Amino acid sequence: MFAPAVAFVDLETTGTAAAGDRITEVGIVRVEDGARVAEWSTLVNPECSIPPEIQALTGISNAMVATAPTFRQVADEIASRIEGCLFVAHNARFDYGFLKQEFGRLRRSFSARVLCTVRLSRRLYPDGGRHHLDALIARHTLPASDRHRALGDARVLWEFAQAVYRDKPRPEIEAAVARILRIPSLPPQLAPDALDTIPEAPGVYRFYGPNTLPLYIGKSINLRERVASHFSSDYRSANDLRLSAEITRIEFEVTAGELGALLRESQLVKTLLPAYNQRLRRSAEMVALAIPAEPSAPDYVPSSAIDPGALDDLYGPFPSRRRAREALRLLAVDAALCWTALGLERREGPCFARQVRKCGGACVGTETLATHHARLRAALAPHALKRWPYRGIIGVREISITGEREEVHVFRDWCWLGSAREQGELQSILDAPPRTEFDLDIYRVLVKRLPRASIVPLGNPVLDCDRAAPRA
Repeated sequence: MFAPAVAFVDLETTGTAAAGDRITEVGIVRVEDGARVAEWSTLVNPECSIPPEIQALTGISNAMVATAPTFRQVADEIASRIEGCLFVAHNARFDYGFLKQEFGRLRRSFSARVLCTVRLSRRLYPDGGRHHLDALIARHTLPASDRHRALGDARVLWEFAQAVYRDKPRPEIEAAVARILRIPSLPPQLAPDALDTIPEAPGVYRFYGPNTLPLYIGKSINLRERVASHFSSDYRSANDLRLSAEITRIEFEVTAGELGALLRESQLVKTLLPAYNQRLRRSAEMVALAIPAEPSAPDYVPSSAIDPGALDDLYGPFPSRRRAREALRLLAVDAALCWTALGLERREGPCFARQVRKCGGACVGTETLATHHARLRAALAPHALKRWPYRGIIGVREISITGEREEVHVFRDWCWLGSAREQGELQSILDAPPRTEFDLDIYRVLVKRLPRASIVPLGNPVLDCDRAAPRA
């Protein structure tokens, strides 16, 4: 069988969105060493109404689940029946995602190696046509009672697995499963248990060779899965192939969530400059466009030269000066701006855009430079850097999905001042002289995440008492 212990799992739910819908039934068939050893199912009270169309599809009504246990009441039973098993489901992202979401609501972690039978069917039977469950039942003549009920569909998956082993050579099946699972093939210089201590949690990881500086630094919301992906049998990139030959040890740091991982990765890469982190290292080349008050060509301002408290008349960010010039060229085409006035070319008389009738005429006097300058500002307006929207320092609270780890990330004027897990660390950050180094990469991260972040008022008496209030 696919693994020494396998749990064939199927769920019935109130809908298709794991974040908002709930489980109404769970069915599990457990197989060990190729033999079915247990079957189990239960209705689950979703603590909400089941839509009529879902009731018609599954046959599970509101009345049937009214006296059923809630997920909290069966969570331990589900976890114990899946523990140590390969999790097998049809369209597995759906079932696994629902279970992970339900456990997350209980502040509990849930993880398993997952094999999707849709993907397996596509790989083993590429000419088989469609691969939904009814198609598998018809193609392999599988017994199927209680269709659209959890245990009935879990039994179908068990029957499909047996059909696969009747139809296909074992090496072909094992190769297909390994490819889907991306089973890591650790390089010989790493210990066989090198991944065992890495948690399925957010954080950053560092790959080291024989030297003290890391070769590569990465981040993920699932450290073990991401690190393992570097050693999959079908290497994701040429970097992964080269890295696998050089890595001698792996270190990691756990964070409460994705924001902490992003911040820490950015900090470590820019401080330690790992050889394989070309993309984040290049973020030091980021620039903003500065538009002067008087009509003249835009200036290219590197991240390190920006005053975080004075972002008016700055636009971007752009990955590099070259990319900023490319953006200006595209803007010139869209808004009929003058290449000479933008500093994109130096020539007397009409600019290139004017010669192809794509310029409003600032280079030949048919448009005043002041009018051109105003149109440039209007065209760049969607790219304007945003003013810091708070009065001074704020904290952003981040709590892990299990509730076991909490961090407060401290910011002022788009600058990251540090992260704290307890009050003493937080006070040290607040008491330290504020950093003023502006980082366009951090700015870009915060612009996306602050609107939905949990903002914490910070009560350092040295600072404004209302500094966490939005700026008017």
